[in-house]
Order: sequence, then C-alpha cells, then structure tokens
Amino acid sequence: MALLVSRADYLAPWWAACLHRFPHVNLRLQPVPGAFRPQQPDYQQSLLFLGLVAAVCLGLNLLFLTVYLICLCSCKRDEEAETKRPNSCCVTWTAVVAGLICCAAVGIGFYGNSETNDGVYQLIYALDNANHTLSGIDTLVSGTTVQMTVGLEQHLARLNEIFAARGDYVQTLKFLQQMAGNIVLQLSGLPVWQDVSVDLTAVAGQVGYVEYYRWLSYLLLFILDLIICLVACLGLAKRSRCLLTAMLCCGLVTLILSWASLAADTSAAVGTSDFCVAPDKFIMNLTRGDLSAEVVHYYLYCSQNLSNPFQQALTIYQRSLTTMQIQIQGLMQFAVPLFPTAEKDLLGIQQLLNSSETSLHQLTALLDCRGLHKDYLDGLMGICYDGVEGLLYLALFSLLAAMSFSTLICATPWAWKHFADRDRDYDDIDEEDPFNPQARRIATHNPTRGQLRSFCSYSSSLGSQTSLHPPAQTISNAPVSEYMNQAALFGGNPRYENVPLIGRGSPPPTYSPSMRATYLSVNDEHIRHYGNEFPA
Repeated sequence: MALLVSRADYLAPWWAACLHRFPHVNLRLQPVPGAFRPQQPDYQQSLLFLGLVAAVCLGLNLLFLTVYLICLCSCKRDEEAETKRPNSCCVTWTAVVAGLICCAAVGIGFYGNSETNDGVYQLIYALDNANHTLSGIDTLVSGTTVQMTVGLEQHLARLNEIFAARGDYVQTLKFLQQMAGNIVLQLSGLPVWQDVSVDLTAVAGQVGYVEYYRWLSYLLLFILDLIICLVACLGLAKRSRCLLTAMLCCGLVTLILSWASLAADTSAAVGTSDFCVAPDKFIMNLTRGDLSAEVVHYYLYCSQNLSNPFQQALTIYQRSLTTMQIQIQGLMQFAVPLFPTAEKDLLGIQQLLNSSETSLHQLTALLDCRGLHKDYLDGLMGICYDGVEGLLYLALFSLLAAMSFSTLICATPWAWKHFADRDRDYDDIDEEDPFNPQARRIATHNPTRGQLRSFCSYSSSLGSQTSLHPPAQTISNAPVSEYMNQAALFGGNPRYENVPLIGRGSPPPTYSPSMRATYLSVNDEHIRHYGNEFPA
C-alpha cells in the first residue's frame, strides 16, 4: 500500500508516510512543521532531537548495566553443588542466544547497508544524467549562438563586398542577418542551466563522498560485531578470562557505536521521508528565483496536458532557419553564375545552417520533459524506496546489536564466577592421590618424579616386600595378569597384594581430602589385622 502524493506517476512508500508522522519538536520541546526544510534551524533541531532520544536510551542502558554489575559484585552466589550445573548451563545458553541474535542482526545490517547504498547510487546516477542533459542544452545553445554571430557574420561581410554592385543580393544578405538575429534572440530566451548544473554536480559529489564513508563505516562495524561474538565464543569454550575481558571492553565500545548508529539512522530516515512525502514542493521552493515556476512545473509533472514552455522559441528558430536555407539556395542558383567567387562563402553558410538544424533537433530532444522527468523519478525511487528501507533495516540492526551486546555484558561476570568456582573445585583435589587421573598423567609425563605409593599396600609398614608371604587364599578371584597390571599401575612393581579394590573396576577419579582420611583409617585397620595374622 502506498500514499498518493499529488501525482499519478510517483507514490511515496507507506514507511515514508509513517516516518513523516513522527513528532517534530525542537530542542525546546516545541512542535515544528514536518515539511522538509534542511536550511531552517528549527527543522534541524527536530532531527537532532531524534538523535538525542537515542542518546538518552544509551545513557539508560549504561546505567542499567552499571547497576546490574554493582549488584552482582555485592551479592554472594550459592556454592551448593546442585546449583552449579544449571546456572552454568543458563549462562552458556544465554551467551549462545545473544551471539545468534548478534549474527542475525549483522545479516540484517548487511542487507540494509546494501539497499541504502543501491538507493543512494541510483540517486547519484540520476543526478549525473540530469546534469549531462542540462550541460548539453547549454552547450548547444552557446554553440549555435556563436555560429550565428561570429561564423555567419564573417561570411556575410565577404559576400557584401562581392555583391556590392547588386542591391537585391545585398538586401538578401541583410535579410539573412535579420533571421540569424531572430535565432539568437530566441536562444537567449531559453533558461541558462549552468548554475543548476553546477549545483547538481556539487550535490552528487557530496552525496557520493558521504555515502562511501557511511558504507565503509557500517562494513567495519559489522566485522567488529562478528569478531566480538567470535571472541566471546572462544572465551567461553576455552574458559579464558583474557578473552572475556577483551570481549567486555570491546562490547562496551560496540554498544555505544550501536546506539550512535541508531540515532543517525533514525534522523536520516525521518528527514528523507519528509522529503519523499512532498518532493515537488521542496524543489519548487529551492529553484525559486533561478527558474520560472512554469519551467519547473513542466519538468516535475511532464503531463500531456501541459504545454511546452519552449515550443514558441523552438518554432521561431525552425522557421528562421528554413527561411535562411531557402535564401541561400536562391543565391546559389542565381548569384553564383554571375559571381563565381561567392560560391565558397555561400557553401560555408549552407554548411553552417545544416549544423544549426542538427543542433535544433538535439536541442528539441533535450528540452523535452520526458528525459529530465525520468531522471527525477529514478532519483526519487532510489532514495525513497531503497534508501529509506535500507535505513530502517540498519536501525533494526543497531537495536538488535545493542540488545545482544547488553546481554553478553551481563552474562560475562557470571561466566567469570563459574570459572573461579571450577578452579576452586580443582584445587581441592589431592595431587598425591594415586586414584586421581591427573596425578597419573603427571607421573606419566614426568618420569623423574618419585613413584607414587599405593594406599592399599601395607609393605611399607611391615618391612621389605620379599619378607611378605601371601595368604593361602586370595580375596579376589581376578586372574594373575590383572593383579600384576594393577600392581604395576599403583605400586610401580608387579606383585601380589591382598587389596580389596582390585578386581572391582576403576575407583572414583577424584575425591576430597576428607574422603582420603576416611579411606586411610580403614586401610590402617586392614594393616593391623593382616599384620597380626602374618608377622614379619
């Protein structure tokens, strides 16, 4: 659905109409007209006010994050083991969802950046085409004027000397000079487009310059967002505090940039929409004093019901040129046999008139409204459809990026605390425990370290291993190879041990020092019992 704006060939998009309805207030909170008036201070303040609204939102966001981090640092988290795993899972999934939202926002931003760039360059191409048309009109007018005033005068001066004895031929030359004066007079009545062409060139150059750096800035912002998301994922996966610290600092910077881009996108979208809703009115006001209202209206609407304001001048130009060609043909037919030296100048005048006729046809085509009107519509379609739509997608990107980075910043301290809790849990493990897999890995990778003694061996308290005599009946029914393997694993030397844990599978991988103390007390009882039964 589109909004009809005072013409049948251009329909302002519905999103431009919605943005145009945004309240326009100055910095004093006074309402101002919503018409596109970029030179007026009150209108500039109304667009600046929209940017300040985004700045206030940024301040509230930073205030919320500050309060949240202060409360998180002041509160103590429950240390129970039952709550560790759910909280860690919640933090992980929160960071994952925030990262996915950020990636989706970057995708939306890429699309919006491309749409805006396409719309702006379509406007630039339209301005360049219009500038080429207007420059061509000025070139044809100035070239024809020079031919009629300088080139024709030289030929007529020499012919006057040749035809001095014939008064009728001299009158014909005066009539030709009069017709040439009529052509120059009609051409001088056409508008001079040089000032307008210079303005269009300046506008196209400025718009292209700003658009290039705008597009490049957003591209770098997208890359920065993706890098920060990657750093956050690596920091959580590797449990790296350095990566999380870098992500936290860069995330704050990106958060500020996201709100700043939202302010710029909103102001630009509203201002462009104000222009798109009523572009004809703005152009009429802009060209007032430089061009007549009839000429501007003719090019803006280009309706069949409108008369061409240049038709009369072009008609007089055509008739004068035709009359001059007829007179030259008569002189070529009747005067050249009498004055052979006049043939060269007459042929020069005839060639000049033919060139002027070609210029007339080109000038008629360029002055027609259809060419400039098409450029005008192309520019409107580019900036009002693709341009404003792309700005809306960029605003959505900025909002989603701000939300995702706020979530990541909130989740980072929780991940930091979980890393600290996990480090404390690992510090509680006894490295001298032979049942600890970490101790086994240390013994494997560090062979110079003394071999760990088994807690189940009672040989250290009863003398040498050769003095021990195993009981007649073994407690375990495991094969001899299993005894030897496990004895070599825990004691370093293959031997038979009367150990209750052999043959029951692997012991727990880790346990706390309190569990170790309980186990040693039980082991001492076994030592005393078997020591009495098998004295040394």
